Amino acid sequence: MKRYLNFLKRAFNGEDVDYTKISIRSAVLLLAIPMMLEMAMESVFALVDLYFVGHLKESGYAIQTVGLTESVLSVMYSIAIGMSMAATALVARRIGEKNPEQASRSAAQVLFVSFIVTLVLSVFGVIYAEEILILMGSKPEAAAYGKDFTRLMMGSSVIIMLLFLINGIFRGAGNAAIAMKSLWIANIANIILCPVLIKGFGPIPALGLTGAALATTIGRSIGVVYQLYHLLVADTQIRIKLHYFKPNLKLINSVVKIATPGIFQFVIASCSWIFLAKLVATTGEENASAGYQTALRLMMFFILPAWGLSNAASTLVGQNMGANEILRAEQSVMKTVKYNVVFMLIVSLIFFFLGDFLVGFFTQETEIKNYAKNALHIMSVGFVFYGIGMVMINSFNGAGDTWTPTWVNFFGFWMFQIPFAYFLSEHLEMGPKGVFISIPAAETLITVIAFILFKKGKWKTMKV
Repeated sequence: MKRYLNFLKRAFNGEDVDYTKISIRSAVLLLAIPMMLEMAMESVFALVDLYFVGHLKESGYAIQTVGLTESVLSVMYSIAIGMSMAATALVARRIGEKNPEQASRSAAQVLFVSFIVTLVLSVFGVIYAEEILILMGSKPEAAAYGKDFTRLMMGSSVIIMLLFLINGIFRGAGNAAIAMKSLWIANIANIILCPVLIKGFGPIPALGLTGAALATTIGRSIGVVYQLYHLLVADTQIRIKLHYFKPNLKLINSVVKIATPGIFQFVIASCSWIFLAKLVATTGEENASAGYQTALRLMMFFILPAWGLSNAASTLVGQNMGANEILRAEQSVMKTVKYNVVFMLIVSLIFFFLGDFLVGFFTQETEIKNYAKNALHIMSVGFVFYGIGMVMINSFNGAGDTWTPTWVNFFGFWMFQIPFAYFLSEHLEMGPKGVFISIPAAETLITVIAFILFKKGKWKTMKV
């Protein structure tokens, strides 16, 4: 027992470890434990918002607004994740080569490029918040109700980008503990502020749905301040100096080369989720949309830790390739697959047997609950395949081969999932249920293709 506790302590402390030398099992778990907790904390943001707004007077409008806004924000997340992929790949490769200064310079250039891109999109989202909700399938009265929430969330896109991106930098360096702690801090602030700003407290007025957005933005901002301290001030392996931000065309070219397909990779997936959300809203209206969004938030709460576990493969592939340990990189991936399959199997059983209980925690509306429970049961069928697929995708990304998963996503989501969902829901008149079915079907197909391509081994030849 003492040995296991000491191991957990090492994982939480974020000690500097040479992940190319220790046992593969230890390397995976030392990275995976804080990464899983980090991603669990990211999903808590949406769940906390969903819980509190689900008890507002206009809960149907509120839940739909939160869900649709998150769907649109997923495009912002895609940019942040794509850029963080570039950061992880570049930093991990340089750390594997035992060159922390160049890793820090690479991180600074990723931050510079990302900030400029996200700022432009953030301004666009603030100006057209209400129109965006209507475009997503919200009725005019629901869009008018939720526009301030959407405006605040879209306006905070730069903060969202920094939170994702800086964590990607620390993950690439192998210091997943700092990434985890930043999200713990952000979530504690959000959990405290949500009821205060939504319901009011003392001199603070009740801001309702807008209060949820404000609480989340403040919480994330506090997390970013913690990250920046460790990135710019604290004595860590990655230490960015101000002159590192001076544009370096060679490094910027490397960033763009890796990040561009990475961004497309997640934009493709995000646009597919946006289409599915709109299809549910138009074929089932508010209750179906609210139920679907509730199910998605619950699913992401359990899926994101699995994504965190798969991030361990990304870091290990990058660092081992930097150290020219290609076989060890591949072995690390298969070890991560094994752990993720076990985790996702447990999640599938939880959703199948406890779906009704979990949904009831967020809403008491019978029709919303029924849609949510139905969605959970159907989507959980493909969870094991999803667990394998996300490890494969992150392994390609960690190697710097971001084009392969981009094409896999394009085929799986746009060429299969969207037409299949539309066919089932509209032509076969299955409505929202048809959309639910298309999700595990597409994820299973994507996993099979990704696994075959991983075994072919083109990723082993990538230079970054």
